[in-house]
Amino acid sequence: MIDRDHTLPLKRQAQLLAISRGTVYYQPKPISPRDQLLMKRIDRLHLELPFAGARMLRDLLRQEGHKLGRSTVARLMRLMGIEALYRKPKTTQRHPGHTVYPYLLRHLAVTRPNQVWAMAGKKRLSAATVREANTDEVVDLKRENKELKQAVAELYLRNDWLKKSLTGQGVILDD
Repeated sequence: MIDRDHTLPLKRQAQLLAISRGTVYYQPKPISPRDQLLMKRIDRLHLELPFAGARMLRDLLRQEGHKLGRSTVARLMRLMGIEALYRKPKTTQRHPGHTVYPYLLRHLAVTRPNQVWAMAGKKRLSAATVREANTDEVVDLKRENKELKQAVAELYLRNDWLKKSLTGQGVILDD
């Protein structure tokens, strides 16, 4: 990707690739001998106890005389790409006996008040209970529309008075 021997400067190569110049000059630090020793031991422990997470591995390593915290063990586990094997919760799987209702408003743009109502059981909820997301926007639009109409009416009247005064048909009124 970056060619250090190319005639094009590194700065320009980084610009063309849309990457930070810091990434071009970054030199990764080597893993310390202590961390390498801990990674070997964590790997052996993980093979013996694949269900052990960072907390359990921390406790086992402390029993062996290593002084380290859970976050260090978790960082080394991430670095090695290992994680504890255990049964994960299945919270997003639907129960076969439950009915799934389609969402009918997916492609409907709600643009005015009382366009969409909600049902709770067999009772229809009032507009006070179900607040539309666009209610504030609709009120703002109505207010802006009213102000715009007033401004247009004032301009029309001034223009009309100006025409009448120039033709001599009317009298100029001062504000």
